[in-house]
Amino acid sequence: MADITVRPMAVADADRVLAIYQAGLDGGNASFEITAPTWAAFDTTRLTAHRFVAVDRDGTVLGWIAVSPTSTRAVYAGVVEHSVYVDPAAQGRGIARLLLDALIASTEAAGIWTIQSGVFPENAASLTLHQRAGFRVIGVRERVGRHHDRWRDVVLLERRSPTIT
Repeated sequence: MADITVRPMAVADADRVLAIYQAGLDGGNASFEITAPTWAAFDTTRLTAHRFVAVDRDGTVLGWIAVSPTSTRAVYAGVVEHSVYVDPAAQGRGIARLLLDALIASTEAAGIWTIQSGVFPENAASLTLHQRAGFRVIGVRERVGRHHDRWRDVVLLERRSPTIT
């Protein structure tokens, strides 16, 4: 993976980040969302300090990761929900793991003790990625929402920091 670099996400990455997001949504197993948000909406709902992109030698963004707070209540200040997306043409190269490792280091350095996510059970690659990175399955929310006119389950995952006690 010497040809892939992870760096903080910049505004200049917006078009590529949103295109990768849309490609993931178009695949049908990434989110209940159908359309990627505008950059303004994306920017206001994700914590700036914990957004990263993976780029190749040419600087092309191949994937991204970001977190959103789970609550505005102070007691949940150390809990975030994350999303990770990789360009379909770049999948299977370990990019999501590089992004996830960068996010874990960043959030732990900031005192965040829990990263959580919801994954469709059909997204086996994402479930494997998360479990290898130390996430555990909390449970399954059955038929929690409709997506493309069918009910979908969501597997709830979390990673508790072993260093923040």
